[in-house]
Amino acid sequence: MTTNPTLADLAQRATAARATPAYGHDALITCDRLVRIFTTDGVEVQALQGLDLLVREGELMALVGASGSGKSTLMNILAGLDTPTAGAARVAGRDLLTMTAKDRLAYRREVVGFVWQQTSRNLLPYLTAAQNVMLPMRLSGALRRRRAQAQRALELLDMLQIADCRDRRPHQMSGGQQQRCAIAVALAGDPAVLLADEPTGELDTHTAEQVFGAFRTANEQLGTTVVIVTHDQAVATEVRRTVAIRDGRTSTEVLRRSRIDEETGHETVVAREYAMLDRAGRLQLPAEYTKALGMRDRVALELEPDHIGVWPDEDGL
Repeated sequence: MTTNPTLADLAQRATAARATPAYGHDALITCDRLVRIFTTDGVEVQALQGLDLLVREGELMALVGASGSGKSTLMNILAGLDTPTAGAARVAGRDLLTMTAKDRLAYRREVVGFVWQQTSRNLLPYLTAAQNVMLPMRLSGALRRRRAQAQRALELLDMLQIADCRDRRPHQMSGGQQQRCAIAVALAGDPAVLLADEPTGELDTHTAEQVFGAFRTANEQLGTTVVIVTHDQAVATEVRRTVAIRDGRTSTEVLRRSRIDEETGHETVVAREYAMLDRAGRLQLPAEYTKALGMRDRVALELEPDHIGVWPDEDGL
């Protein structure tokens, strides 16, 4: 026998619902069951398939994944260059699904900075380094006095150790100098988030280290949240958090922390890999694990007091 809930029951449920914090309420970046579908020649392709991701304010993190995994699609959405098909995405309190074209333009000028892999896309070739950095300030009106803009541009170039390039045009700078100048341009509007899509992809190892050092400087000195898409394992291992995307979902996450030996005082970095559990209870087991145990199609689960056991299907039914 079932009974209809009383008004008191409904009120109690509503109060409980309000008391439960919304998913990602304390995150700077929230992706909640994010979906992006592209249609090409009548064929639908799901680039993102219910992706969940939280990024806290002040983080410096990397996104990794094979080509076609969805990481660049995610970056374009976070940058305001693309619109999700479904789900929710919020950055610094801005709802990326409901923004108008005018809102999206303001968002790209005020909330996020973006650095492309191709150096030619980041800088205007006929402007000097200082003029490139000043341009976003002039467009946004953040600093109205030209002298203040020039001073701010020089401060950013100096912070990233390329103050000597201020009067050079892009063709007069090396690839690493151009990318550091591009980071200064992206920081000119004092964004809450700095996004970078393969920023070291065209650089040698030594130069890539210098460019990554510039991202770290921006994160530490300005408190800017930095999210980098990269194939470079050297970069991925330099950040405290690396999130892997596979088949349009976050699959694994590596967290690194410092450990100091009490006897010697020597500091080491300890890394641990986790499988990501999304809001629907799904997780992607690492391919090397499932292959090693011959897991296919389905697995057996056993609930223990303090863990869940995952076993190969031995019955073959």
